[in-house]
Amino acid sequence: MFYSTTATKSATKTLVKPAARSMDAVPEFFHYEDTGCEVSRSCLNCPLSRCKYDDPVWFQRHRRMAQDLKVWRTMQLEELTPDRAAERFSVTVRTIFRIMRRCRDAGEELEEEELEAFAAA
Repeated sequence: MFYSTTATKSATKTLVKPAARSMDAVPEFFHYEDTGCEVSRSCLNCPLSRCKYDDPVWFQRHRRMAQDLKVWRTMQLEELTPDRAAERFSVTVRTIFRIMRRCRDAGEELEEEELEAFAAA
């Protein structure tokens, strides 16, 4: 039992009922709809090693890297200068140099399968 004292002339104890506790639903009894996200139509078939909802910073970093690699590959295939690439992708020349630096620094740390999944999104 929980008691609380009230500030009156005479200190009396009144019975306070605890708040109704919400019980966790057993997974078998909880309706789960697997709607996926922009990477995969189903969470259970997702190619990513982490869920975008569990680690949004990780997801944003990898998505940006996939976009950077698209720009970098296009620059290499079409032999674009930073000025031409900036015009083509509607960004500043400084942004192109940042993309080039991030792609060089990334090296082997990114998995090819995950980047393909990000590129498809």
